[in-house]
Amino acid sequence: MLITPAVVSLAFAADAPSDAGLRHITLEDFGRVSAPSSPRISADGKQIAYLYDGQIFIVSEEGSEPRAITSSATRASGHRWSADGDSILFLSNRDDSGQIYELLIGSSGEATQVTHFTHGVSSMNLSPDESRVLLRISDNDLREIDEDAEPQPIVVTRRNFKRDAGNGYIVDGDSDHLYVYDINTREMVQITSGAYDEKSAAWSPDGKTVVFVSNREEEPDAGYRSDLWMVAADSGDGEPELVRLTDNTNNKSAPTFSPDGNQIAFKTAVEGPFGLKKLAVMPVTGGEPRILTADLDRWINSFEYSDDGKWIYFNFPDSGAVNLARVRIRDGKIEKLIDGDQVVRSFDVSPAGDIVVAANRENDAANIFRFKRRNLTQLTDLSREFFDEIKLGKKTKVSFDNKEGIRIDAFITTPPDYESGRAYPTILNTHGGPQAQFSWGFGFSTQYYASKGYVVVEPNPRGSTGRGQEFLGAIYRAWGVPDYDDVIGAVDYAIAAGIVDPDKLAATGYSYGGYMTNVVITQTDRFKAAVSGAGESLIEANFGHDIYTEWYMWELGVPWENREKYDVHSPALRAGNVTTPTLFLGGSIDWNVPILNAEIFYLSLRVQGVDTQLVVYPDVHHGGWGDTFEKDYLVRVIDWFDHYIKEEQ
Repeated sequence: MLITPAVVSLAFAADAPSDAGLRHITLEDFGRVSAPSSPRISADGKQIAYLYDGQIFIVSEEGSEPRAITSSATRASGHRWSADGDSILFLSNRDDSGQIYELLIGSSGEATQVTHFTHGVSSMNLSPDESRVLLRISDNDLREIDEDAEPQPIVVTRRNFKRDAGNGYIVDGDSDHLYVYDINTREMVQITSGAYDEKSAAWSPDGKTVVFVSNREEEPDAGYRSDLWMVAADSGDGEPELVRLTDNTNNKSAPTFSPDGNQIAFKTAVEGPFGLKKLAVMPVTGGEPRILTADLDRWINSFEYSDDGKWIYFNFPDSGAVNLARVRIRDGKIEKLIDGDQVVRSFDVSPAGDIVVAANRENDAANIFRFKRRNLTQLTDLSREFFDEIKLGKKTKVSFDNKEGIRIDAFITTPPDYESGRAYPTILNTHGGPQAQFSWGFGFSTQYYASKGYVVVEPNPRGSTGRGQEFLGAIYRAWGVPDYDDVIGAVDYAIAAGIVDPDKLAATGYSYGGYMTNVVITQTDRFKAAVSGAGESLIEANFGHDIYTEWYMWELGVPWENREKYDVHSPALRAGNVTTPTLFLGGSIDWNVPILNAEIFYLSLRVQGVDTQLVVYPDVHHGGWGDTFEKDYLVRVIDWFDHYIKEEQ
């Protein structure tokens, strides 16, 4: 079954005069709009706890004024209601190492520290009786750090030895294993070991068993396969007996026990980055998994069992939206619950079947909603003060057929003071991933660009997740080929609609979007300026240098045997075609897409006399930049485009 939202034809029209008196968004507004996340319903269904700006807030099911129950001076995360429903358990950095705390609801007292683990607790993976915590720790994490010791050489022996964190290297002792920490005795027991990584661990309802994901093949770094395993939670030290549940090359993730403990649900996909994640179930005793969403040609994001174990609720990207549905385990029947022009970011289901979601609607910021008796009711109105001040650019979803007759979706945002019949300077913004999608909801950078007088075109080309397996896998061994046609097609669509000036085009993107920007400037001279953020340029140079060696070998093979496959995907080798003035930006310790890529392309243009500049942000990885660098990035993008598109015309 293919679930496709209705495609509405929308005209590009000026906003109504009622917007008079509102101002445009400015850089000073950066950070004013935040998204709530992780709504959690109390056992009686009367209260919803959610995260917002690092604090836990509570709102009633009727939509009372939200109240913060944790301080803004510390950051909270991973919250959940206690088993008795009287308190909230959460992670906090009140301790230097981070611990679990408990706050009695209705009390005016302080939160009580629950765990006292020397090395800190990083996940809220409590046993059902709340007496133990499941931890994922490496041997090196447990070592005491001597700040005064002389630096030691980094010795690498693993096949996959890079990560975009710390110094970038994975060494012996960095494999993550599972431990059970007893809250009362403060004792910890290791339940897995070996030269393997364990992840996505979950408790059985009786607290006796743990299921987890691991690749425990002879060479675990050689591929994307992973399997489900079980181990007794009280295995003790030594070599605990593991039970293997699956044995195939597919990738598995997020295993979860059913409420009765007889079944395990998990996400599965064919091996490699272009496998569409499906929802599967299997008995805890083993056997062939059964795909529940085989007829839904969409990527499953997250899921949750109903309290009676008869249904599994899940959200999934769908053509620029993220919808909510449920599937009946008995027969695979799928019911759509929330669909349309919104993004269901996260959700929770009460024992009675009521649902709360954190969701974006159209061009708005995310809020908390209750879904009950098929009705969606908004419970919060966060960031309302901001939206009451700002005149936003209008965001419209469009669909068009590319030159192969395949439907492509795109979002087009017009300037706040857009005038019908006028063609505007335009920014083609390509998303990263590539397994991602542009979607409904407020985006600061998009609105900032629009406030500067630009139309912003944001396509979801082939390779995006909002469509099916064929669409997602269309760029396999074809990076920058079909997706190039699609992003250019989106620009041509907007030109034909009369809103884009074809002589005032700019291109940008970050990560894979930066790579696509690099591709675009080597394929056409239509763009008067470009900004490439952390985009790959010479694939062979990244082999063993970034975090994707596993991906390269899976899709392209080794470079000394398949040089042509690496070269065809490397825009830097076609730098001689570039005439577009291009700004390159990236983090100095980014191991996801190392700054090496920007340096190569920058110098390639510089020696040819093409206007270019390289901006390196010190001591930052691929993401998690501070506000100062994030704002600097936005200013440089607009200044670069204004100079070449507005000032030189």
